[in-house]
Amino acid sequence: MAKVKKAYFCSSCGNESPKWMGKCPACGEWNTFVEEVIARGQESTPVAALTSEVVRPTVVSQIEEVEHRRILLSSSEMNRVLGGGLVRGSLVLLGGEPGIGKSTLSLQVALQSKDVRTLYVSGEESPQQIKMRAVRLGGDNEECYVYGETLLDNIVAQVSQLKPDLLVVDSIQTIYTSSVESSAGSVSQIRECAAQLLRLAKTTGTSVIIIGHITKDGTIAGPKILEHIVDVVLQFEGDNNNVYRILRGNKNRFGATFEIGVYEMRGEGLVEVDSPSDILLSHNDESLSGVAVGGVIDGIRPYLLEVQSLVSNAAYGTPQRSATGYDMKRLAMLIAVLEKRVGMKMFTKDVFLNFAGGFRVQDTGLDLAIVAAIISSYFDNPIRYGTCCAGEITLSGEVRPAPRSEQRIAEAARLGFKRIIVSGYLKQSNVQIPKGIEVIYINTIKELAAHLF
Repeated sequence: MAKVKKAYFCSSCGNESPKWMGKCPACGEWNTFVEEVIARGQESTPVAALTSEVVRPTVVSQIEEVEHRRILLSSSEMNRVLGGGLVRGSLVLLGGEPGIGKSTLSLQVALQSKDVRTLYVSGEESPQQIKMRAVRLGGDNEECYVYGETLLDNIVAQVSQLKPDLLVVDSIQTIYTSSVESSAGSVSQIRECAAQLLRLAKTTGTSVIIIGHITKDGTIAGPKILEHIVDVVLQFEGDNNNVYRILRGNKNRFGATFEIGVYEMRGEGLVEVDSPSDILLSHNDESLSGVAVGGVIDGIRPYLLEVQSLVSNAAYGTPQRSATGYDMKRLAMLIAVLEKRVGMKMFTKDVFLNFAGGFRVQDTGLDLAIVAAIISSYFDNPIRYGTCCAGEITLSGEVRPAPRSEQRIAEAARLGFKRIIVSGYLKQSNVQIPKGIEVIYINTIKELAAHLF
């Protein structure tokens, strides 16, 4: 009788263990290990039977170079993140939080991409529910097929009949195959289904987009090997309380990973945002204290972001520090630099920080704008109209150049800003200054206040 091989997997992160454990050593979750069947023992195959078709090594110079053909989707933002379109025969993983708009984005691309035969497989919704959403999203793709199925064997059979250009699977956690005995959504099922979909994409040339859920810590649910199997990993980010979404490429075998796509969630679906700076800046004619504008680079895309700060007297003994969309440790460091290098008494002040549009920023080039907003709120003095900031601040109070400063200056000039404050080190580099904007160079944050008001 064949021996059954079993193992224990963490349902949170996919960590494998030969025995049951109370606490997962990888993610630290408790009582998440479940027993699953890996494989049943089979008789060994003779080596002679495997030598009928042997793939032999090839010299690199003798391999024929094949140009990757790409499918242009209806979303130009998604095409840019993918590196110029969807490569035929590629496997793309789209992850994001529940309700962020993953299914909406996938269905919208399937409905609005003309001359692209698409098979949209849904294991979470019925075809009638998808029809209700399709009417709201709109689209004129007459070759968009909807298929409600969770068995992967039936999906593969439909792909062989329809021969679509694009296959969308929503979601990988609901799909199962009969070759694995565990339930749908388990680690073994997700791993096996992803491997079969990869084989399907490479053999038929059909591009496959699989939608995956994420765990509480923000990583894609299922085994970590899932991200290694696929060709492209896209992360759909955003806040359910805000209307803006960011499509970010975490892995791309056919392009760069530093591009982002910005969308706005509306009643008719996701609308592309060509110029993020226009939606991240307020249009108030009246100058307000505690508001500064900073140049941000996300990937290679520059945009301007409005930084809002509020500094008030601490009502209790310990001052509060609160930041929305920014690293708290970085904010504490900037406040300490202001207290030590500038002499501002921040130990008696509450400091609150927020970004317009609910964006989350990790760019260190925004340090100068954050410090400018705090100084403006501290003295309750509005910053001079038309002023922008871009620079990184060190612990010594020195202002260093922000990465890609030339692109930040060009974006500020395009939006009509008259002045931009940058690091004095940029004088030594040959930075092209656009017409109509004045560049102010400072070396330390002590010089910042003199140019703000």
